[in-house]
Amino acid sequence: MAAVTDDLSSVFHALADPTRRGMLERLSRGDATVGELGSPFSISAPAVSQHLRVLEKAGLVERRTRAQWRVCSLSREPLDHVSEWVETHRREWHERFDHLESVLAEDQDAGE
Repeated sequence: MAAVTDDLSSVFHALADPTRRGMLERLSRGDATVGELGSPFSISAPAVSQHLRVLEKAGLVERRTRAQWRVCSLSREPLDHVSEWVETHRREWHERFDHLESVLAEDQDAGE
């Protein structure tokens, strides 16, 4: 697999996995320990840590130590960036589809 080199790609890469999306969904309700994040999934502790590393690299999760617990929290800024990117491109895509629709309608009218 190719290395992820930019922030937006890192976030999309992190979001591509259903386990990581589940972890983010859990964190959207508040901070959680590493054990709490891994408990709904049938994966090993090292696999949980690997998923969290991907989420951290993308800037979606922050981990800190509280007493003997490793606590994770959601960082919303990268999701805001992705949302802005999608909205910008969604407008462009809609404009292009609207233009295509009008061109096709003109072609159909000309053929009649």
